[in-house]
Amino acid sequence: MKDIKTYYLKPPAISWGIVFPVAWILAFYLRSPRAFEDLVPGLIAMTILFSTTAAEAVVINFELRIGSLERLLLAPLTFSAVLLGKVLGGAIFGLLMTALVTICSVVGLGLHVNVVQLVLIIGPSLFAFSAMGALLCVLVKEVFEAQTLANLPRFLMMFLSGVFYPLSAMPPLLRYVAYLLPLTYTVEGIRHALSPTDTVPVLIDSLILIAVAVIFTAPAIKLLRRRFL
Repeated sequence: MKDIKTYYLKPPAISWGIVFPVAWILAFYLRSPRAFEDLVPGLIAMTILFSTTAAEAVVINFELRIGSLERLLLAPLTFSAVLLGKVLGGAIFGLLMTALVTICSVVGLGLHVNVVQLVLIIGPSLFAFSAMGALLCVLVKEVFEAQTLANLPRFLMMFLSGVFYPLSAMPPLLRYVAYLLPLTYTVEGIRHALSPTDTVPVLIDSLILIAVAVIFTAPAIKLLRRRFL
């Protein structure tokens, strides 16, 4: 709650979480008009990615600099609890932004959606990308370094994960790279949820994203502990 009030509910975080994804989607739509419904999965996925990492990628280093993180550890709290609290704050803020964009898109365009499938894919995605932001933050020591480092995977995933172009239209090599990127599974899962078919693909995407969240969280806890030892 402290992180949400202090860092997330601020114009920069909100603009990165909503305005930035919407602006990019509209830019590609105006450049090559097509059915806007095809871009909605990418819009929702980008909102998840940018809203969860908007402040997550800098907040830990900032608090280390001003000393507030040390005060949390005097509570006493474990390093795991502190890191998971940071991840949870990013995920909750991402949920608020994603819910707003999703509801507006679904209602405004009259889309049919499988709510269960959508929850199954959005939930793990929020934690996966929030954990990614926390990991990128503890990898470096300065706030500006974390911001720069975070932009690399964000923009890479934005262009190679099927946000703007379907994976089937990509060259085989780029397609293989796309399946190494977690945002690909978010986009594909949301696309399945908005055109409900079998639940198996969504469950697979969800399990992969859960695994990604664990893979990002575990080393982030160790790196945070190392910063104090």
